[in-house]
Amino acid sequence: MDKLNLQTHNIVDENIKKIAELFPDCLTERLDENGKPEVAIDFDQLRQELSKDIIEGPEERYQFTWPDKRNAIRLANAPTTDTLRPCREESVDFDNTQNLYIEGDNLEVLKLLRENYLGKVKMIYIDPPYNTGNDFVYNDDFAQTTSDYVHNSGQEDEEGNRLVVNTESNGRFHTDWLNMIYPRLKVAKDLLSEDGVIFISIDDNELKNLENVCNEIFGEANFVANMIWQSTAGSNTGTDIVTVTENILVYTKCRSKFEFDGKITDDETFSLVDEYVDVRGKYALDKMDRRRVAGHYSEALNFPIEMPDGSSRWPGGTSERNSEGWNYLWSKTKVKWGLDNGYIVFKKSGSEWNVYNKRYARVDNEGKPCERSIPFRNLITSDQSNTAQGTAEQRLLFDFRPFDFPKPTTLLNQLLLTAVRRNKNSLILDFFSGSATTAHAVMQLNAEDGGNRKFILVQLPEETVEDSEAYKAGYKNICEIGKERIRRAGKKIVEEQKAKQTDLFSGEKKPLDIGFRVLKLDSSNMQDVYYSPEQFNESLLFEDNIKHDRTDEDLLFQAMIELGIELSAKIEKREIAGKTVWSVAEGYLMACFDKDVNETAITEIARQHPYYFVLRDSSLATDNVADNFEQIWEEYSKETVRRII
Repeated sequence: MDKLNLQTHNIVDENIKKIAELFPDCLTERLDENGKPEVAIDFDQLRQELSKDIIEGPEERYQFTWPDKRNAIRLANAPTTDTLRPCREESVDFDNTQNLYIEGDNLEVLKLLRENYLGKVKMIYIDPPYNTGNDFVYNDDFAQTTSDYVHNSGQEDEEGNRLVVNTESNGRFHTDWLNMIYPRLKVAKDLLSEDGVIFISIDDNELKNLENVCNEIFGEANFVANMIWQSTAGSNTGTDIVTVTENILVYTKCRSKFEFDGKITDDETFSLVDEYVDVRGKYALDKMDRRRVAGHYSEALNFPIEMPDGSSRWPGGTSERNSEGWNYLWSKTKVKWGLDNGYIVFKKSGSEWNVYNKRYARVDNEGKPCERSIPFRNLITSDQSNTAQGTAEQRLLFDFRPFDFPKPTTLLNQLLLTAVRRNKNSLILDFFSGSATTAHAVMQLNAEDGGNRKFILVQLPEETVEDSEAYKAGYKNICEIGKERIRRAGKKIVEEQKAKQTDLFSGEKKPLDIGFRVLKLDSSNMQDVYYSPEQFNESLLFEDNIKHDRTDEDLLFQAMIELGIELSAKIEKREIAGKTVWSVAEGYLMACFDKDVNETAITEIARQHPYYFVLRDSSLATDNVADNFEQIWEEYSKETVRRII
């Protein structure tokens, strides 16, 4: 059996393979840091392949750069050996939920998610640090020593997460922020589906830099809008000109493949009722004629319609043919259909007749079922959504305010309606989750329309300030607040639905998912064992390669990550031939990490025909079992992919 690699894919290697397919003559070899030959790209040759003319020396060109940009790109591409460890005791409905709450440095988490959710995320929303001078930004300099890090940052939490204060006195003020945001967005793009969209909240401090970064990563052609959110009706920041707005940059993965949802029109638009209301819904009236200019005029649409009193009405309201470019919107055939099916209305004002067509709420003007909606605007006013609402939501759940200026669910709700209203099974990611507003809004929308949208939230466990209300209430870091907010919000949503006598658990609807599976970023489950020849002895042959504090479920999740199985997949714990066997996604993956596994257990597992089987390398009971292992699988399930950990 092959061993699991226990690290994410090396994106550079993947890119080299793609270039090799297109330009095999650009491949070369070089010696790596250990003196061994490795495949590399001849960039001079590649330049020649991609340019009609070779220009020697530096050439001026449009570009966006900053100190350490190359390092930021390297960070995005570098693989990670970290893993995610499940935490059942902090989860809600661990075995059934499809939602994830992940604690840890979001760059490393995003790399791990890339293994399982490549191209699967429909919508991303993030509210990253605004770089106001008091934010904490991530320190991604992995080359520095611990002492250097402590010297630079002045703090480190109990789990060794990296934080560094970014102040305006720091000469690398913008550079630090760019080096933080760039690799995260670069990896996040890989997670987006081809018809996916990302919303990024930001204020004026880094707006231009963020636009440049997004144009480079997502492509300027995939820019959609800069949505302006009036976050407060009153004073916010600024002296000469008071700033009461924030920005939400919107980019798609592929603009031609993403279709935004519109705002469903309300009863004020469709207010009239006729005998067809039960099927067609209410209706509004639209005038049937328009004045056309140049190429928009059509001779075929310039014809008379007979009025109820027997008179003829031409487009423009005249009794004779009008030569000023007037048209009806419908053809003669369509008008006859409209008259026969109750889609046309005649109204007389004084001595003049007007012709209208009925625009119904539930069907189009051909009688086919449809959904009437209007596009959302790029302006969200404070009467629609504001930070005071976010504060009120927190107080309602906690009786205090854990966060300053939290994003309200009304804001996230509008973004969700814009992107995933019709896609009720979509996956939403927020990797700067903060107060967990995104999770709250997703659950609320699912409760309202019966959707089954899933969320993945990622948050660094930043410590709360000792004199803050959150710290005094017992919340030592932001993740504790976020998880508790989801618990309380979920219960509140269910209670509200029951009060409305809305049964969330009946009929064909799936139960409302208000749970979440907690995973925590940690170092690899494997021991870092390196011995010099003089240290080595025979006893080391039998030393366990798994860290002593790791559980079988820790090993299972590391296997799921590498094998590309969604981390929300259903997990069952079975007993086969006296051994504990884990079944993931209804037997798609089966794993056994017990010791002394005999032929009976292996045979029974093979009879289940899993796609993957993972075994601990020290699990087999005897050499005889090891000798017969492959033969058993060849006999009962030779297609199963076997791996050891």
